[in-house]
Amino acid sequence: MLTKEQIAQRISREVKDGYYVNLGIGIPTLVANYVPENLNVEFQSENGVLGMGPFPYEGEEDADIINAGKQTITILEGGSFFDSAFSFGMIRSKKVDLTILGAMEVAENGDIANWKIPGKMVKGMGGAMDLVASAENIIVAMMHVNKAGESKILKKCTLPLTGVNCVKRVVTELAVLDVTPAGFKLIERAPGVSVEHIIKSTEADLIVEGEIPEMQF
Repeated sequence: MLTKEQIAQRISREVKDGYYVNLGIGIPTLVANYVPENLNVEFQSENGVLGMGPFPYEGEEDADIINAGKQTITILEGGSFFDSAFSFGMIRSKKVDLTILGAMEVAENGDIANWKIPGKMVKGMGGAMDLVASAENIIVAMMHVNKAGESKILKKCTLPLTGVNCVKRVVTELAVLDVTPAGFKLIERAPGVSVEHIIKSTEADLIVEGEIPEMQF
């Protein structure tokens, strides 16, 4: 099974040259660490940053330079800062090519729940609802099962929804899944993980066609 860093590394392969990319809180923020240096990619954060780089080394942090998750970040040459109104204008006008989000649950029709657990205090939904309503390409980075071993890849979400019919691809510690009109399709499996284990760990039905290759990094 993959670590969170390996999930981010696998997702970095989805980033193409010239893309503008928004990284959500959690595993998605790690993706910037693995994008090849030869790609020209602009990472955008909804708190008003364009041109984010990898996380800073210990001792080199600047507390005034943070992402939407309040983590200290680096800024690449040519990076810029602006207010939230301008930032959300970029998102709502579909200037972002790829959105990578974390999730608590994803349903087989592409619904996503990633902002609230009933009974727990939250600071708000952040920019997630704007992102899922505006983005045309959404990849979710998440763990396949929760701490109790229960599947988070579901036929129907049980938590309050962030967006409906919006997720295109899911990458977990076990597999890469595409959301299709017929449900989740198994595309790749983590090295050493069997198809049977993935099926057993998934509450939703899986479409499995032919030999399923292992992930490449």
